[in-house]
Amino acid sequence: MKGHQRVVGVLLIAVSLASTIGVAGGQEKYPSRPIDFIVTWGTGGGADAMARTIGQHMQPFLGVAIPVSNVPGASGNTGLGQLQAAKADGYTIATYIMDTLATIPMGLSKFGVDDFEWVVRTQVADSFFFVKSDGPYKTIQELLRAAKDSPGKIRVAATGYGTVDDVTVRFFEKVGIKLTTVPYPKPGERYASTLGGHSELLYEQAGDILQYLKAGQLRPLIIFADKRHPAFPEVPASVELGYDIQLPQFRSIVMRKGVPADRVKMLAEAVRKAMETPAYKKFAEEWHFRPASYMGPAEFGPWVREQVQILDRYVKEFGLKR
Repeated sequence: MKGHQRVVGVLLIAVSLASTIGVAGGQEKYPSRPIDFIVTWGTGGGADAMARTIGQHMQPFLGVAIPVSNVPGASGNTGLGQLQAAKADGYTIATYIMDTLATIPMGLSKFGVDDFEWVVRTQVADSFFFVKSDGPYKTIQELLRAAKDSPGKIRVAATGYGTVDDVTVRFFEKVGIKLTTVPYPKPGERYASTLGGHSELLYEQAGDILQYLKAGQLRPLIIFADKRHPAFPEVPASVELGYDIQLPQFRSIVMRKGVPADRVKMLAEAVRKAMETPAYKKFAEEWHFRPASYMGPAEFGPWVREQVQILDRYVKEFGLKR
């Protein structure tokens, strides 16, 4: 009998040890390998610059590489499809920007707000209409008069249909000024379009085309905001001119829904620390980002839902669905 008890005792100890080892083995240190960063737009644009800059400054805090790959298409939704195909383990992240969010109320996205973990908002930047510096239009008033005289003649180089670029173009159509959206998912092609005279206007943020502004090749005609920008005090604001449309660009990092909360929190904290580095602060200042751009996971998700409601109001008010 005693021998039987000893055997049972040994078995119980063995089971207990196996269970303990199993639990310990299941508690994987995160991150323990590279984190893949999908940029949902082409190279050379704001989302690409954000991902590469943030990724570089996050690495020391996470201790792993963060390789970047560009997957442009469908106003950012092609890259998000690749994110959704990955495991919800925190080892695949992606950019998400305002242009892509606009495709939800426009009915052009198969992914909704609830399909993502909204990790962190990294940037908020005001949008402008830019023209070629030696072009025929010196003021926004001149350009809009030309658009009224020749409906559809003024072409706007934009990121794609259903984006905030397109929403803004179609806002003007609803107030009697017909412009034509010309989609260019790749930033370089978009900029070359306006520089080469294939489009009269470029809808963009100032930081994205900083090199062309410094070289005097492009200049802003209007900022879509309620007030003028301190870096461009001569440029009128849309609200000031009676056009109540202001859709600042935001850029962010998302994960697939279902990633463990502790991993979401850890990544967001690494981004916050990266954004506090002197090198990143210099980058943000040069690109004219709003100072209070950072928003962590607790606030970011609710904020995104508010933005969808704003965009949905524009879509319904101006009949913007195609």
